Amino acid sequence: MSRVVLHNYFRSSTSYRVRIALNLKGVAYDYVAHHLRHGEHRDAAFLAVNPQGLVPALVWTDGTVVTQSLAICEFLDEAIREPALLPADAPGRARVRAISQMIACEIHPVNNLRVLNALRTRYGADDSGVADWFRHWVNETFAPLEEMLAKSPHTGRFCHGDAPGLADICLVAQVANNARFNVDMTPYPTIACIRDACMELPAFADAAPARQPDAE
Repeated sequence: MSRVVLHNYFRSSTSYRVRIALNLKGVAYDYVAHHLRHGEHRDAAFLAVNPQGLVPALVWTDGTVVTQSLAICEFLDEAIREPALLPADAPGRARVRAISQMIACEIHPVNNLRVLNALRTRYGADDSGVADWFRHWVNETFAPLEEMLAKSPHTGRFCHGDAPGLADICLVAQVANNARFNVDMTPYPTIACIRDACMELPAFADAAPARQPDAE
């Protein structure tokens, strides 16, 4: 069987999510970097893997290509059952998916590199304006997320109980992005504590952007 291949970029938060998931599952993989700011994700060789030209893209041992980070994480969870990224019960799975999607579907789409570049090129935003935009959309979701996590009896050391899962994967990657735009985490102590607990685990720490071979 072929080795797993991950097409990604060190600073991409969606790529960071998948690196964590692979580490949690104990999957060894070949790291293929595509520099987003240099347009390498638009090269013909990568478009043959993922016609959308986005990272991450996972090539499984049988040649199956999976794109979109949440789909990749759930694929891994079905391919390798332990440790589970989603709870065993339906309400628990729904809660974890909801937290994950708050980040992946509400924050990330309006704050990804393509959108931030469009703010500059199409609408004349300067660096300060782009940073303000980024922080606004983080805070719009982090404020209710903090309340949800702080008040829920299902929150433990991690977003759901005392084992890391899909919600923690999304949360950690987003907090890493936040640091680049000086998001004030003071209003979010529960989120900060969960992030710190995650970063004590090698699966999270080893997946961090600064530790990747293409880090700058």
